[in-house]
Amino acid sequence: MGSFIAYDGAELAYHVSGDGVPVVCLPGGPQQSSYLGDLGGLSAHRKLIRLDLRGTGRSAVPRDLAACRCDRLVDDVEALRRHLGLERIDVLAHSAGANLALRYLARHPERIGRLALITPSVRAVGLTITDQLRRDTVRPRQDEPWFPEAFAALRAIGAGAATVENFRAIAPFSYGRWDSVAQAHKAAEDAQLNRDVVAAFGAEGAFDPDATRAALARFEAQVLLLAGEVDPGAPPPAMAEFAALFPKAELVVQPGAGHFPWLDDADRFVATTAAFLREADTQGP
Repeated sequence: MGSFIAYDGAELAYHVSGDGVPVVCLPGGPQQSSYLGDLGGLSAHRKLIRLDLRGTGRSAVPRDLAACRCDRLVDDVEALRRHLGLERIDVLAHSAGANLALRYLARHPERIGRLALITPSVRAVGLTITDQLRRDTVRPRQDEPWFPEAFAALRAIGAGAATVENFRAIAPFSYGRWDSVAQAHKAAEDAQLNRDVVAAFGAEGAFDPDATRAALARFEAQVLLLAGEVDPGAPPPAMAEFAALFPKAELVVQPGAGHFPWLDDADRFVATTAAFLREADTQGP
């Protein structure tokens, strides 16, 4: 583990695994930390620099949680880049971490070498994922024993019943296989949850979709968007719309995968992501 001092004197932590060209990994949650692990073995191809976002993991919790708002975390990413001594950074962002990656891109486009967005959140760009699309995305799993309860909870959330119980019931939809590995992963994720920090991440002013879209339209580097075939959090049709916001984005849909594709099929995930990074190495931004 390493640490660095942010713009306001806060000590923030990051974790290093693997060798090779560094890739800064921004976790989702929002505001989760250790669940990324080695991303299914991607550390065999790249040095993963996994940032504990402010207020999570081993990073400092600020007295004023407003410092955890997504747009304000941009300065922490920039401080990490400077600490690493890199002119540009490759960025891999998962889920809500994609919002931070895009806010960073909008402010520092010249500092990103290549960008991989894994089952990304769409909040930063203002896309809409309809309840119908979410339901259609999970219907292929209707023969699984837990499906009726989970589907009923998904419908209830769409109708406005966004309760803790209903969100707990839809957890299987986030994984391509709701097995012991997935259940343990979910339990560990829940143990990290700080609802106050989560609320601060997306507080009013965190996102500026029009400005972010304009920045994406000017971003000339290669971008990978990786979607899970059965992920209601980032359904493939919405990810296709997302990819169209970039001049040079490739959309890959991983068969049978949910929101954590490196858990569902590590070999396929690593092959796709490592190949994208290798191609970017040879072609440049």
